[in-house]
Amino acid sequence: MSETDGKARGGDSVIGFRPRRMWSWVTRRLAVRAFGGGVDLSDLSRLPDSVLWPLRRDGLDPVPELSRRREQEPVSPLPLPFGVRAWLVTGYDEVKAVLGHVDGFSNDFANLAGIGARHDPGGLGFADPPVHTRLRRLLAPEFTMRRLRRLAPRIQTIVDEVLDAIEPGDAPVDLWRSFALPIPSLTICELLGVPYGEREHFQRLATARFDLTGAAGGSLTAMSESLSYLSDLVTRQRQAPGDGLLGMLIREHGDAVDDRELAGLADGLLTGGLETTASMLALGALVIAREPRAKRLLTGVDPGDHGSVGGGPAGPFVEELLRYLSVVQVAFPRCAVRDIQLGNVRIAAGDFVACSLSAANRADVFGADPQAFDPARPARPHLAFGHGAHRCIGAELARMELHAAYPALVRRFPRMRLAIDPGQLSFRDASIVFGLQALPVLVT
Repeated sequence: MSETDGKARGGDSVIGFRPRRMWSWVTRRLAVRAFGGGVDLSDLSRLPDSVLWPLRRDGLDPVPELSRRREQEPVSPLPLPFGVRAWLVTGYDEVKAVLGHVDGFSNDFANLAGIGARHDPGGLGFADPPVHTRLRRLLAPEFTMRRLRRLAPRIQTIVDEVLDAIEPGDAPVDLWRSFALPIPSLTICELLGVPYGEREHFQRLATARFDLTGAAGGSLTAMSESLSYLSDLVTRQRQAPGDGLLGMLIREHGDAVDDRELAGLADGLLTGGLETTASMLALGALVIAREPRAKRLLTGVDPGDHGSVGGGPAGPFVEELLRYLSVVQVAFPRCAVRDIQLGNVRIAAGDFVACSLSAANRADVFGADPQAFDPARPARPHLAFGHGAHRCIGAELARMELHAAYPALVRRFPRMRLAIDPGQLSFRDASIVFGLQALPVLVT
């Protein structure tokens, strides 16, 4: 969940962006500078720790160095290979300034990579106004809270059915696979208009793409199969538009959006909306399992009452979780299009800028002890969904899923607890989207 847009040619991702492809873009840019693009550096493990350290965590907390930089050097050099000049932005005000300054910091692929249009992955994540403005306007009406409310009953049904499928007993249950993954996957099915008879197949493809335990080749095969499925779905929707998002875009915009854009949009919704929301659901469930007061806060909350945008009975709990966890750790990279003063640092035209959302969301502007989880914390706009023109277009859909899922989980399994020692939990290491590899709990 982030300000960063999905790379679908048709629009922003629902929740965040495509983290693997985003980092692949970063490493390709480095390779372009040094070797003309002839080297594949998409494997994160090949990058030095001087690049990866902002993505590491100490349990649920960003590494202490991020806090030091935020307090002492909110805009600091980030050493990248091959002589690329880059800056890490960690201060709350400074991150907002970069994300909100679309005239000074570009997302356009030509400015970012400079390697030709044929390599352009397309979509809002790599677009500046007016292209970004046109594409976002196509989607914005469907992601207003008024439109999304029609999905609320179906989201609640999805949550209830997912919990129904969890068998209480003495054996541990992996909430990552049985709770966190299926809820956003099935919600995306509902949003896109995937036929009911095909949703089990779609869910298998979606889950396989983010299987952290399998080989990379298996994930690539699943990605290819899901892209093929989505292209076929778009073709069928073009012939007989349904009630979902794809059908709506075809009916209202016709030839103004082509099949490639639509398939890219659907893929962006899947890749951006699944992994980030699943990570939030799993990490939030971990906080609930470890924090008795979290259970007390959610006990008795009607999960079907979503309240106003960002509100509802579970609102403060969800907003504090979004701030505290900041699952999308780094915003989409930007390139300075001219010399810009940012805090005490002069950013030169052509410099690469990376904004740490996890650092900015732990700033002192959030009140006392921002490193702690405190659902009673006074409300202040966090940056989990970003800021400015590229703020996540699906933020309210994400909130709806979280508002529905957490109270229902506590109501169904009030005695839920970790099945292993907290020190044995396995977190993703140096991942753009922070998360768990598994969450074994006892639900008796």
